[in-house]
Amino acid sequence: MPLVLYNTLTRRKDVFTPIDPQKVGMYVCGPTVYDRAHIGNARPVIVFDVLYRLLQRLYPQVTYVRNITDVDDKINAKAKETGEPISAITEKTTRLFHEDIGALNALPPTVEPRATAHIAQMIALIERLIEKGHAYEAEGHVLFSVPSMPDYGKLSGRSQDEMIAGARVEIAPYKRDAADFVLWKPSTPDLPGWESPWGVGRPGWHIECSAMSKEYLGATFDIHGGGQDLVFPHHENEIAQSCCANAAPFANYWLHNGWLMVEGEKMSKSLGNFFTVRDLLDQAPGEAIRLAMLATHYHQPFDWTSDNLKQARATLDRLYLALRAVAEIDAEGQYLAPLDIMAALEDDLNTPLAISHLHEIATNLNKSTKDEEKAKWKGALLAAGDLLGVLQQDVEAWFRWTPASGASLSDEAVQDLIDRRLAARKSKDFAEADRIRKELSDNGVLLEDGAGGTTWRRA
Repeated sequence: MPLVLYNTLTRRKDVFTPIDPQKVGMYVCGPTVYDRAHIGNARPVIVFDVLYRLLQRLYPQVTYVRNITDVDDKINAKAKETGEPISAITEKTTRLFHEDIGALNALPPTVEPRATAHIAQMIALIERLIEKGHAYEAEGHVLFSVPSMPDYGKLSGRSQDEMIAGARVEIAPYKRDAADFVLWKPSTPDLPGWESPWGVGRPGWHIECSAMSKEYLGATFDIHGGGQDLVFPHHENEIAQSCCANAAPFANYWLHNGWLMVEGEKMSKSLGNFFTVRDLLDQAPGEAIRLAMLATHYHQPFDWTSDNLKQARATLDRLYLALRAVAEIDAEGQYLAPLDIMAALEDDLNTPLAISHLHEIATNLNKSTKDEEKAKWKGALLAAGDLLGVLQQDVEAWFRWTPASGASLSDEAVQDLIDRRLAARKSKDFAEADRIRKELSDNGVLLEDGAGGTTWRRA
C-alpha cells in the first residue's frame, strides 16, 4: 500500500508523494540546548525516528535534518543563573542529549546543523524579506510584517485574534502590527551577538529553522515535523518567512505528534511529575521507554504512566524470551520487514498495530517446531523490531539490565548462587535448591530451567 500521512496543513490523511522519488527530504525541529531532554522532548525524537526508518525502506535516499538551537534566550538565562559560559552549556547539553536519545535507539540524523553556524544564511534570508516588503527594521530590531502575507495562519487555522493571544506577543512601540514577530534583535555586550546590517545582534528563534532547512533541503521539501506545541507560532512563522523570502512553497507535508501528559496531568516541575529522559533511564532500559511511547498512535495525546512503562518492559521480556529460545538458530531474511508491519506503518505510522503484529510473530516463533520455521520467524521478528527501533540488544544483555542505583546481587553473585543450586540438586538437597531459588527471586532474579541448562533474567 502507499505511504499515507496525516498532514496538519490539509487536516487529513494524504498519500505521500515526494518531490523526487529518488531522494526524500525531512526536517524536524531539534532541541534548544540549555538543559537535559525531558520525556516530552523524547516523543518527537522517537516518532520521527520511526518515520526515518520507514522512509529508508521505501526510498533510495533520505536526508533527515534535525537542528540544534544553540542561541536562544533560555540559554542566556541559564548562563546567567549558573555563571557558566554559554559555549560550555550548549556543548555539555548537546552531548547529554545525544547520550540520552542514543539510549532510546534513535538513529543519528543525516545532518544536525547548529544555529550558530548558520548566522550568515539567516541574515541573507532577512535581507530578502526586507527587499520584498515582508519585513522592516525598527529600533535595532527586524520584524516580519504579518499583514504582508494574506494567508498567514493557514497551518494552525486560527483567526488573527486567536494567534495574537496564543503567541503571547509583546506589545512594543516599534511594531507596526501586534502580530509582527522578531527576525533579528539587538544584543548587549553580555549576550551573544553577530555583526549585521542592523547592528550587533542575534536571530529570532523562527528564522533559524527557515535558514537551516533551506540550506540542506532547498526552498521546498517533503516533510516537516515536530510536536503539536510547535504548530503555532513556530511552524506558522517558519512558513511565513520561507514562503515570502523564497517565493515558493515550503514543506509539502506537516506532521505533529500529540501532547504528552504524565499520570493524567500536564507535566510540571511544580506538580512533581517532571521527568527527564535520564530520570527514566535510571528506572528502565531505553527500549522500554521507546516501546511505551510507540504503544499510543503518534497523532494522539500520550499519557505517560508507570504502568505503561511496566507493560512495555513486560512486552519486550516476552519478545526477547522468544529470541533467547532460538539463540542457536540463524535468522532468515532478517532485513525484510514483514508485510503486515510495513502496512501498519505505511498507514500514518500506526505503531500500536505494528506492535500487535510483533506479538503475533513471537507467537508463531514460539510455536514453531522445525528449524526452518524458527529461522523464518526469528528473521521476521528481528526485521520488524529494526523498523520500530526495538530488539536491538544482545538477548542476555537485555535480561541483565540493572538500574543506575545498582542491583542487590551482581552478575557474578547470581551465577555463584546458580552454581550452588545446581550442586544442591545433584546431591538431591532439594530444600537447599529451593531456598537458593527463593533467595534469587527475592532479589529480583528469575530462573528458567530447560534442557540446555538454567538461564536467568532480572525481573
